[in-house]
This record gives sequence, structure tokens and C-alpha cells, in this order.
Amino acid sequence: MFKNYLKYTLLAGMLVSSVSCQQSGKSEEEKSTQNSGHVTEKPIDSTTANAATENAANRKEASVAEILAKKEVPILCYHQIRDWKASDSKAAKDYIIPVSTFKAHMKMLADSGYHTVLPDQVYNYLVYGDPLPTKPVMLTFDDTEENQFLVANEELKKYGYKGVYFIMTVSIGRPKYMSKDQIKKLSDEGNVIGSHTWDHHNVKKYQGQDWVTQIEKPTKTLESITGKKIDYFAYPFGLWNKQAFPELKQRGFKAAFSLADKKDQEDPLFTIRRIIASGYWSANTLNKTMNNSFH
Repeated sequence: MFKNYLKYTLLAGMLVSSVSCQQSGKSEEEKSTQNSGHVTEKPIDSTTANAATENAANRKEASVAEILAKKEVPILCYHQIRDWKASDSKAAKDYIIPVSTFKAHMKMLADSGYHTVLPDQVYNYLVYGDPLPTKPVMLTFDDTEENQFLVANEELKKYGYKGVYFIMTVSIGRPKYMSKDQIKKLSDEGNVIGSHTWDHHNVKKYQGQDWVTQIEKPTKTLESITGKKIDYFAYPFGLWNKQAFPELKQRGFKAAFSLADKKDQEDPLFTIRRIIASGYWSANTLNKTMNNSFH
């Protein structure tokens, strides 16, 4: 099955090369202070977060029309973070962002005043009208690649940023992929771990037991690693169909993230848009694309 994942990954450039992903930023409870050029992060207040969740349960939910009418939160999607190789295809480079380019992206976001937000904040904004920080952005990372921990996470820390890591469980512990300990550390540090199937199989092709193999079991694995409930899912290749929505809801997911230009008009929470932060994009191009893509 892991060989199948590699095949699917190579096909991804053709399947979604024209597709976009979205952005991230600092969350309000994760503000940091500057001290001699270093960032000191403020610990997340779990009591405040739990109180907000409890209060949300007692509030009226927005209608589908109200959710669709809300301004979109920019959400960016990153995959491999490494320098290009001569063997990398032109299509693959959309999904491979050089380390220096990634660092330039993060610096641009910080210099431009963006604050990262996490999925619960976006969910409560869409469903209950909770306020977000000025210039919110959500940073997401797909497929469990180790440099997301070694490079991206360390770069995010410089700016007091947090991210969302959508984990494909078949690759956990394999060379160049994250270990269980690294995933737990990301979670313990206040980042969010989300589900991204077992081996990246296209959700549109699922039948019968596939929902258990690809969604249910991997999600339980992630919950056992983090010690936390997994509430959010990202579709492999960003591809979805309506048949997936009840299956995901049945398994306790609050929302799901796609890679598409349009949201489902009946269930927008299960088609929240992201855009791929292309390896070809300079920081300036990323900034312009974010401003033009999210409405």
C-alpha cells in the first residue's frame, strides 16, 4: 500500500496542479513578546479554551447561508519542505518548497501582521461568529514529512506561530517521515494534529471497509499518540464527494479541508478551502495570491 501512496503522490501534481491552498497565522492566545531578538511564547490557556468550547455548545449555530456568506480565512497547505533535486519534475515542484523559500514565506506573513489561527477558531468563527485576530491565516502541512517537524515547526516558533499537521499514518516512523514522538511533541507544543487517511487513498473511491481502514483506524491511532480527540480531516489530493460527509460526521469529525476553488453549497464545513503554497512562489507572489484567492 505504501507503494500505492507513492504512485498517488506522483499523480497528485497532475490531479491538483491548478488547485489552490490557504493560509495561517498567530492565534490570539499564542501571542509572543520580543526579548533581545528572541520570541518567548505564551503558553496556551487550556482553561480558557475549554470554557470557550463549553460556551459554544450553548449558542445558536449559523445557517448554511450564513456560513457561506462569511469572509474566508486564508488557509495555506504545504507538503515537502526541502531543496529541489535534479530529478524533481516540474509538476512535483509545486509540492516541494525550498527551505529558503519557506522561511521567506513565514517572514512575509509575520512582517505583514498575519496571526496564525487553529481549526477550532475557524470553526467557531464560521458556526458561532466568534471573532478572529486581525489578518488571520491558518498554516497546514500534509503527509507527515519529517522536515515539517525539523524545519517548518522550528521556523514557526520564531514568530510564535502554530500549525496544523494532517498525518498519513502508514508512513509514521519510516525514513524521512515523522515518528510518533515527533507527532506527540507537535501536539504537546500547541499545534493541532489532524487525520489524513492511512495511505493517501482517494476518498472518492472508498467503498465499505475502506472507511474503517482509511479513516477510522488511522484516526484512533493519532488519538492514541496525542492523547487528544482528532476533530479535523484533510482529503488526500483535496478531492472529495458528498458521500464522504456522513461517513466523516459519523466518526466524530467537526469539519474537513479540501483543495478546491469552490465549497459545497449544502455542507461548507466539510469543504473548507485551502490553497497549495507552491514551491515556485516568492513571498510576494504568496501575498498577492492570498489576497486574491480568499473572499
